[in-house]
Amino acid sequence: MNDDQIAESPKALQQIIEDTNTLGFDMASEPKTGSLLRILAASKPTGSFLELGTGTGLSGAWILDGMDDYSSLMSLDNDPEALSIANKNLGDDDRVLFECCDGIKWLENNQNRKFDFIFADAYPGKFEGLELALNILKVGGFYIIDDLLPQQNWPDGHAPKVPELIAKLESLNNFKPLRMAWASGLMILVRFK
Repeated sequence: MNDDQIAESPKALQQIIEDTNTLGFDMASEPKTGSLLRILAASKPTGSFLELGTGTGLSGAWILDGMDDYSSLMSLDNDPEALSIANKNLGDDDRVLFECCDGIKWLENNQNRKFDFIFADAYPGKFEGLELALNILKVGGFYIIDDLLPQQNWPDGHAPKVPELIAKLESLNNFKPLRMAWASGLMILVRFK
């Protein structure tokens, strides 16, 4: 078995990859991460999904590919140029809403909402405002993060933050964590109360 072989990719993925390369965006999620997001999304019919860090829409394409027709995805980013690629390639899907905003402010202003699935692929909701993100996750919901294995594009001083984040997530009382030394390094938490 070769886990690098992914049976089927989302329809929009190739165009998003081409647009991403043209832009020179180097923080996109990889196909293994995307394939896992798709499977987890498929487990939440009529689900409410949140993506913190749209980027150019690569992860969003996978999430949408796993969602049923009655689910919705809210995807946030503060980079209008990257977000325009996501919107160009995925914006016709009425299940998704893209918003260019400050992720922390959005989380602060939306504490009354609840989500079945949160993919935190940016600092907001991951390294900053973690509690704000976890507060809006439903019981039984997935909280997913990636880029926990060393990456060439990590900024200076980032490496020590990763083990601190992992330790913090594993210490939470209302969540069951799973570390995955796979793809870019993933962690999944499930809220159980």
